[in-house]
Amino acid sequence: MAATGFAQWGNDLYTGRTSYDIVGRRRTWYAVALVIVALSAVLLLVKGLNPGIEFRGGSQFTVSGVQTTDQQPAIDAVGEVSAAEVPRVTTVGGDSIRVQTAELDSEEVVEVRESLAAAYGVSEDDVTSAFIGPSWGADVSSKAITGLVVFLALVAVVMTLYFRAWRMAAAALLALGHDLVITVGIYALIGWEVTPATVIGFLTILGYSLYDTVVVFDKVRENTTGVFTQHRSTYPEQANLAVNQTLVRSINTSVVAVLPVAAILFVGAFLLGAGTLRDIALALFVGMIVGTFSSVFLATPLLVSLRNREGRIAQHTAEVLEARGEAPAPTGAGDDPQAQPVGAGAAPSAKVVPGQHLGTAAQPRRRRGPKR
Repeated sequence: MAATGFAQWGNDLYTGRTSYDIVGRRRTWYAVALVIVALSAVLLLVKGLNPGIEFRGGSQFTVSGVQTTDQQPAIDAVGEVSAAEVPRVTTVGGDSIRVQTAELDSEEVVEVRESLAAAYGVSEDDVTSAFIGPSWGADVSSKAITGLVVFLALVAVVMTLYFRAWRMAAAALLALGHDLVITVGIYALIGWEVTPATVIGFLTILGYSLYDTVVVFDKVRENTTGVFTQHRSTYPEQANLAVNQTLVRSINTSVVAVLPVAAILFVGAFLLGAGTLRDIALALFVGMIVGTFSSVFLATPLLVSLRNREGRIAQHTAEVLEARGEAPAPTGAGDDPQAQPVGAGAAPSAKVVPGQHLGTAAQPRRRRGPKR
């Protein structure tokens, strides 16, 4: 029964019988997004990110086959060798301990290995060590930034060419920036380490969010083709209809994607301990949820805000509202001579209640081709 109701709800959204005024309430969504982005920025400035050893460099020890995963013996063992050192100790799986320190010389590495082996009652062969130089982390950071810039540049070019509208590319990039800042802010709030796997997760969520946005924009383009040839609905109303028509698809896609990622996050964080799974899963989990929000509540409203600045769009909207008896048509410098005026033979549109449509009557009419 619930499935039937959900299917009916989705059908009503597509036909326009049920509609949510997402575009009309865009200032609300802008305010929500700005508050969350501002909080994320404050977290980044105050707490900052916790870079992993791959970025900051240092020595790393892994103790395998331990009988206890208590972290205090590892802290005490490192303190016996270097009292000023404050190691980062994490549990890996159910029988391993990972200890990260600043750069140690060869003698200190040997002493720490012996001390860790004695602290956990294992042989020295069960304690492995590795050194990661900071130059490697700097190289990873540089390539990550380069990859991000190239990705965004390609997105702008491809979307502009595909939709033949730079405003769609601009709206999509603003939504992507929103997703990235909030996801990074969550990492600053939780304090988990940022590793190369985390960076991969950041880039992945951008692709996911962009895919969802392109689907919505494609429906917006379909609905608004020939919008100036009719005076039953405005460009913002047809864009809002497109968001409603793709709403169920966005929800379904998000649920299908988030559930397995949530399972991976649970396994990585609580069963296997810190590791690559946890690092990438948190970025994907947060990014997918935020990306769904931006695709539905930000991308298309931003597009409408940008397009409302066009004289032709503004004049057509005013003419439709005038035909309904809601507002006078614009006059003066804002008029666009290419816009279609409401002629003497044009039938006035029925008044549209905000957040509602006229069912199938709200669908854009298609010009019929010549009969063959």
